[in-house]
Amino acid sequence: MNTEVTTGVPMTRKKKTLESLPINRKIIDLLHSFGISKLFPPQEHAFETGVLEGKNLVLAIPTSSGKTLVAEICMLKTILEGKGKALYLVPLRSLAHEKYVEFKKYEQLGITTAMSVGDYDSPGTRLREADIVILTTERADSLIRHGTNWLSEIGIITVDEVHLVNDPSRGPTVEMVLAKLLQIIPGIQIVALSATISNAGEIADWLDAELVKSDWRPVPLREGVLLDGTILFNDGSTRGIKRARREELTDLVCDILDEEGQVLVFVSSRRSTVSVAKKLASSVRPYVAKDTLTELSRVARRIGGGESVPESSKTLARVMSMGVAFHHAGLANRERTHVEECFKKDQLKVIVATPTLAAGVNLPARRVILRDYHRFEKNRGRYTIPILEYKQMAGRAGRPKYDKYGEAILIAKTEQEQESLMGHYVLSEPESITSKLASPSALRSHLLASVAAEMTHNRDEIDDLINGTFFSSQFEGWEIEDHISAALSFLENGGLLECNENGTLVATPLGQRASKLYIDPYTAILFRDALSESQTLSSIGVLHLICHTPDQPTTYVARSEIEDYEYYLEGHLDDFLIDPPDSWEDGDAYSSFLAQVKTARMLQDWLSERSERDITEDYSVGVGDVRRYIQTAGWLLYSASEIARVTGATHHVPILHTLHSRMKYGVRQELLELVTLRGVGRIRGRMLYTHGLRAMADLYHTSLEEIARVPTIGTGVATSIKKQLGIEVDTMGQPTQAPSDNEGDLGPMQTLLEDFKSSDD
Repeated sequence: MNTEVTTGVPMTRKKKTLESLPINRKIIDLLHSFGISKLFPPQEHAFETGVLEGKNLVLAIPTSSGKTLVAEICMLKTILEGKGKALYLVPLRSLAHEKYVEFKKYEQLGITTAMSVGDYDSPGTRLREADIVILTTERADSLIRHGTNWLSEIGIITVDEVHLVNDPSRGPTVEMVLAKLLQIIPGIQIVALSATISNAGEIADWLDAELVKSDWRPVPLREGVLLDGTILFNDGSTRGIKRARREELTDLVCDILDEEGQVLVFVSSRRSTVSVAKKLASSVRPYVAKDTLTELSRVARRIGGGESVPESSKTLARVMSMGVAFHHAGLANRERTHVEECFKKDQLKVIVATPTLAAGVNLPARRVILRDYHRFEKNRGRYTIPILEYKQMAGRAGRPKYDKYGEAILIAKTEQEQESLMGHYVLSEPESITSKLASPSALRSHLLASVAAEMTHNRDEIDDLINGTFFSSQFEGWEIEDHISAALSFLENGGLLECNENGTLVATPLGQRASKLYIDPYTAILFRDALSESQTLSSIGVLHLICHTPDQPTTYVARSEIEDYEYYLEGHLDDFLIDPPDSWEDGDAYSSFLAQVKTARMLQDWLSERSERDITEDYSVGVGDVRRYIQTAGWLLYSASEIARVTGATHHVPILHTLHSRMKYGVRQELLELVTLRGVGRIRGRMLYTHGLRAMADLYHTSLEEIARVPTIGTGVATSIKKQLGIEVDTMGQPTQAPSDNEGDLGPMQTLLEDFKSSDD
């Protein structure tokens, strides 16, 4: 394997053009139409490695240096030459959506693109027809577990952000997906894209790939530290910041706004994003043109309009109308999209964000300010962020085609701190990345999946599979042996795997179902044991059970809330399927248990039709958090019903199915039939029910005009309801056929009713 490393700006050489590449002329012409004709230096080096002839490649270069275009050209060549489909793997759903929009442009070449980021209990049959398939690594893993046969048609895999093998939650899946695909499709080509990391060579060795590593950027980056109104940069130069305001951060922001640039400010917590955005808003507003303010006000009304909107959304709307926004994982998807789009259009001048933005969509700015370089975690305390995380945020500085330079600035309070920040962050290389597959929960989950999918049948085959991982190249043989043995013992003792006398490993029905449901093996065992030992279930007991799993995210219990949740726990002990730990013997486990109780109560409130506004304010969480909790809870309720089915606890299936449906819509049980109609959500469903229209039969026999008079319904929704019930409506909104007087003869509506009932059987 040849390794090519480039640093800085390469020596003067003749620029390569697209015409020099051995690719279809249609690709070249299309790229020309997008304004692309010449290649950046790292791209030139990439194409000199033989990647267009099928060699594997690791491309470790900064943000905006052209990584994705290299992968796109390789994918297009593979597809147009009939060598197979292209699989594009991403770590985040937001990145999947971004790439899907980007790749749609290749429809002009007759190349189709599809995306899938969820639905883990599905074989993804509809994806078969696409030429480019964009998947999160978890979705790709689920397709492998289901034995999806079109995977064998893949000719090239692009792995975006491959350095995230270093991430404890996502890294193991990246490794195992690649190891499994290499086993399923011998000779498959891999193009791995990464930020600049110090041990990119190890990644290249693992993937048997050529390496192109460079710090070249289309927009030069200067990194520096601000102290007392002066920025000291890594090249030794300085820049003075005019002190005109009380807050030094505000001066630093407005300094770049004076030059018509944009700013990203990274802080350590969600609360800080809001407080900093509010402080900056009045100073930023004068920099926003009047017509832009008008447009921002329109967007703000879409975000913050309405009485039921959470206060956090109204706050976001207020600061956005002044040219500033905050961005964190607690925002709703719709809110994050508005913020990102307005920033891309240069309508928003400043975004204050948590570091999650740096790992998500591509949002560069002229100046990136890292106000906080410390983090706080409950079980870890206060600690400094890794260099790799700093470099990821700093790399967002400089907008190609708009900025001649980019700046990443840290803020110091003393000379000693300035010296420390320069040495530790600005002038240092990122840490080496390491495999996280040694995690017991990750390893046992992936080993179960490999056996359940019949990819491995014995210990030797498991060892061969693990030999294809980054984990194998970084750990000693005896360590790997111990980790694998411990994971297999857990799975056998838990009843998910069986080992025959001849050493053949077989997944039990429980193991098979757990693998395809994409739940932690511990979760499957927990569901089996709790459901088999209980004769009756309460809704709060089931909700707490799913919150007790490692798959369900939970919220945090503040010190002031402990007494309230202890009192609630004491009053509902008989409902819970899990006994609480002793608060004296294991304080951390007890705190986690209370957090599970709080999250279960939140989900109970959702099922009781409480508004998102009330829930976010009562539980101190964001709208995005609530929806993430709900989505995961819905999946786990479905999974619990499936585990009950395969383990003989079928008497619990009806209540689990009902709770699953209620979680999907956020309603009490009596509304389930109504909300299955398109356009009738929890609010309209409750309005219909309150006005005596409590079932589809009631709607079928009630006039369109009467339905339309129900508050929040109107003629449009009423017409849609009638059509769904099989009653044709003319252009004047009048039924073209009279409803039957025979209660037993409901025509097409009968099918709708049967579909609804069968969904909860």
